[in-house]
Amino acid sequence: MSLATIEHAAADPVACLPFGVPEGETVLYCLPHAGGSASVYRSWAGQLGTIAVAPIQLPGRETRMRETPYTQMAPLLDELADAVLEQQHGRGSYAVYGHSLGALIGFELIREIRRRGGPAPVHLIVSGSSAPDVLRENDGQPPVTEMTDDEVVGLLRRLGGTPEPILADRSVLRLILPPFRGDLTVRDTYGYQPQPQLDVPITAIAATADPRASVAQMRGWGRQTRRGFRMHLLPGGHFAVLEQAEATRAFICGALGG
Repeated sequence: MSLATIEHAAADPVACLPFGVPEGETVLYCLPHAGGSASVYRSWAGQLGTIAVAPIQLPGRETRMRETPYTQMAPLLDELADAVLEQQHGRGSYAVYGHSLGALIGFELIREIRRRGGPAPVHLIVSGSSAPDVLRENDGQPPVTEMTDDEVVGLLRRLGGTPEPILADRSVLRLILPPFRGDLTVRDTYGYQPQPQLDVPITAIAATADPRASVAQMRGWGRQTRRGFRMHLLPGGHFAVLEQAEATRAFICGALGG
């Protein structure tokens, strides 16, 4: 058993919910982008009406800095499914939102909960990610395991969303690169497995100039549901949903009736 396995096996199953799960008619579990943290969504608390925002924290950052980041999807899903099912026991409805890698994790989290016979969410909301069945199309980027630190920093610059002073500070990079590498390795090693469509509506929020997920690739999420699909557009690049948070929250409230 590796050190990483030991650390994850010993982790508190609700460590991924650093701000807890507030009361609300519907709980919205929010998954961040690769290298991102729960604090990305903390300012959303109280901004979505009756929807309770529950940001998810993955290992290797902020409150979980001492933990080893995951590099495979399956053990990550085990932890998240445990946490969501524990929190939803005796509660009302919930929904899942994920941006970029978080969209892919959110999709697979719902399929993992379905495999366990758990309650389905009322909605899946995704942004910044190609549909899972076309994830590798038009993606000429080498695996992150083959990239130097400078190449990873270059990728972060192209995506935007990370301030230049952070990218230029080697001491800060030593903290943010491991979780980013781990998250991208989760994506690089992911293999889509066809399964029955979700019995969950999907809303996609696509950015018109996103280099990681074109509008056409985002539209492919409609193939993953039998319960209805809707897509909204925002001008901008990969982090348009966070840069235009008010519009994003309005789309989410519209999808969830908040």
